[in-house]
Amino acid sequence: MEEITDEPLYRDRVCGVDLGKAGLVATIRVPSDANPARRAAETRSFGTTRREVLALADWLRCWQVPAVVMESTGDYWKGPFYRLEAEGFDCVLADAKQVRHLPGRPKRDPSDSRWLAACFERGAVTACFVAAPEFRVIRLHTRYRRDLTEERTREKQRAEKLLESAAIKLSSVVTDLHGVTGRDIMDHLIAGETSPKVLAQFARARARRKITELEQALEGAEFFTAEHAALLKVMLARIDQLNTQIARLTEVIEQLLAPHEEQLQQAGSMPGWGRRSAQDALAETGPDMSRFPTPSHLASWAGRTPLDNSSGKRTGKAKSKKGNRYLAAVTGETAVAAGKTQTREGARYRRLSRRRGKAKAQVALGNTQLKVYHALLSHPGTRYQDLGPDYYQRQAGTRRQIAHHVGKLAALGFEVTLARLPEPDPTGADNQAA
Repeated sequence: MEEITDEPLYRDRVCGVDLGKAGLVATIRVPSDANPARRAAETRSFGTTRREVLALADWLRCWQVPAVVMESTGDYWKGPFYRLEAEGFDCVLADAKQVRHLPGRPKRDPSDSRWLAACFERGAVTACFVAAPEFRVIRLHTRYRRDLTEERTREKQRAEKLLESAAIKLSSVVTDLHGVTGRDIMDHLIAGETSPKVLAQFARARARRKITELEQALEGAEFFTAEHAALLKVMLARIDQLNTQIARLTEVIEQLLAPHEEQLQQAGSMPGWGRRSAQDALAETGPDMSRFPTPSHLASWAGRTPLDNSSGKRTGKAKSKKGNRYLAAVTGETAVAAGKTQTREGARYRRLSRRRGKAKAQVALGNTQLKVYHALLSHPGTRYQDLGPDYYQRQAGTRRQIAHHVGKLAALGFEVTLARLPEPDPTGADNQAA
């Protein structure tokens, strides 16, 4: 048995920071002057303003500390992280969930910062993904656009419930209550028109086929009072305002992502993906896929993987892990959209939704889409090529044939070893070499 006294450290000089809204506690760990085999530590408190963070940076330079680790606490980490990063320090953001699972976690800020620094110098802290400065700005716009879109959806649902409370069943007839037909009818309701026959005549395009159904759905318009009209007018004005704001944000996002048109085209080539979903995904991940070692790392970071929480024979709840909620929302939408297409991904979604339910099918297909997304952006110029909606049937047929022939040979007394032949070179280089 060999005793080890000089265990190597992952980093020689480190600083651990425990963050709060108005203040932070920092602990540095450096080699001791008296005994290089021992560690020296000092803890100080600072504010989170620009002046205080610069004072922290000067203190770190005095001790020649190049690396700083801090726990991701809400949005409070962003100010000190970005400031120290701009000052030239190697900043590492620790995942709060991962850090909580490390043993020996104390509950006070000073001891917490010391413990975080000690774990960091031993290499026990894995750095989180932090977007590049360019995409931090783009993220603000795409995330705010999604928030406004969700608020617009809630406002549309309020308008539908208001009509239902007035016994108007318009949403059960028209496909889109806020389309051309629905909006025109609601505007005339606000103006005071309550005759079902008159209102039904405002139907446009394909809705003209449903005039009789519209008249029946609008027969309860006598319950639509002036108070209903005033409230509906406010809701529609709010929806129009949100539409204007979303359109302006989209123009800004188009300008910010103009240098990355190739990546947008690559992401948009996948089934179920549109321009907006490609913009939202690219804003979250950035174009550099080397930040994620493998496609599985990207899927795990987005929370599109099952939550492995088993111990011995006990299995945990079969839920997906928490990740980037904006990217998870994008893949949830694209998974449902891809499920309606006649593609390999659409076939996968339908197969899984029949057996496991739609929620698990969304997570599983989102995992597949992110892996494809990683492969596309890792190889500039490539586009998605679909394997066909009968991909799984063809695979099952191939497996059945292989099993049949292997069984026949085994029955004749042969031991079969299978090896797949290499793919032929389309350029014919192998033939020329031969």
